[in-house]
Amino acid sequence: MSGQSTTAPTDADSVGARLDLSDVDHRVGQLVGGGQLWDPCSASDIRRWVMAMDYPNPLHWDEEFARGSRYGGIIAPQSMAVALDFGHGAQPACVGHIPGSHLIFGGEEWWFYGARVHVGDQLFQQRRFHDYKVVETKFAGPTMFSRGDTIHTNQRGTLVARERSTAIRYLAAEAERRGMYDKQLGAVRSWTAEELAEIEKVRHGWILSNRLGVSPRFDDVEVGARLPRRVIGPHSIASFTTEYRAFVFGIWGTAHWVAPPGVEDPWINQDPGWVDGFGFDEEGARIDPRLRDGLYVGPSRGHVDADKASEIGMSRAYGYGATMGAWCTDYLAYWAGVDGMVRHTRANFRAPAFEGDVTYFDAEVVGKETDSVWGAPLVHIRLRLVNQDGQVLVDCTAEVELPAGPGRGAGQ
Repeated sequence: MSGQSTTAPTDADSVGARLDLSDVDHRVGQLVGGGQLWDPCSASDIRRWVMAMDYPNPLHWDEEFARGSRYGGIIAPQSMAVALDFGHGAQPACVGHIPGSHLIFGGEEWWFYGARVHVGDQLFQQRRFHDYKVVETKFAGPTMFSRGDTIHTNQRGTLVARERSTAIRYLAAEAERRGMYDKQLGAVRSWTAEELAEIEKVRHGWILSNRLGVSPRFDDVEVGARLPRRVIGPHSIASFTTEYRAFVFGIWGTAHWVAPPGVEDPWINQDPGWVDGFGFDEEGARIDPRLRDGLYVGPSRGHVDADKASEIGMSRAYGYGATMGAWCTDYLAYWAGVDGMVRHTRANFRAPAFEGDVTYFDAEVVGKETDSVWGAPLVHIRLRLVNQDGQVLVDCTAEVELPAGPGRGAGQ
């Protein structure tokens, strides 16, 4: 992607729709500010996160199990780096004031460097607005795909992870006018008792597939092997709310604003141009913190309110992109076991997880690498998340480190 100062050519459907990017161009390549959590990570933060992600790996919630592991206690899943950040990790990809705009997530890329997050650790972020491009979409006409980078280090200065997030910024009124999802979606799906029992059977089977955290050995894993199927859902307003509340920054008073030193106009907490009803009241929130809560008041309202979702072109309540990215990391880490590690993921978000739908995970080993840049053998995996109708929600590629040599089986 590269910065552009004009919108893409318009078609007959979007005549008059134009993104005002006058506050964006000069920020490309610049370090930016944002929110910083006040407190270190607690065991309750970790438990709340895995509960919201429906990730029952006992290493992250069961104290007795975790004490018997190599870690000697509960540790955070790798996915939790995004929960210990501000703004779902998308803050450096949402830079500059674009009047009348809204944002949805377009994808995430993660690199993990080996340091685990333990209870009592605190993450700090360095953020940079990388680039953007504007394309014409059926969803909203002229649409900006912008990318931002975040470096996550702990309180000892150790590099934990790097993230590149992609934000999709568009004119809310144009997306509402087009109503793409209104035309595609029917009524919220109702499930029979038999269907729900089958969903729970798949879910429970996945939980049992590696509850003890036994890592497949690199030599035993074959290209073409399928990973155990997983399912999450049916998604609901209750599950979306639970997900949002697991991001620590959404809790009253947990974060403060910081800026990189020496940067003029570092874009800390300015108004990105949200449409009426989706912005924060920063001054009012000093008295009433609900005014910058994000879910009751703010840009995440559409996730749990169908009327608000329609105002931004999403038709009904829907899930979070950062959550889907975390699902991918958790799924891969569960298969990799205690002695494995997810080293890299690249997830492209194709469609949201809508209220009433379920999300299935299907993955295949597509390659092996004995000598990698990570200094360890890697297994290459292709992962897809689809809904009950087979629509692709996420297309993800990943590299997972496994212990070298043969062992007790490939965990398939």
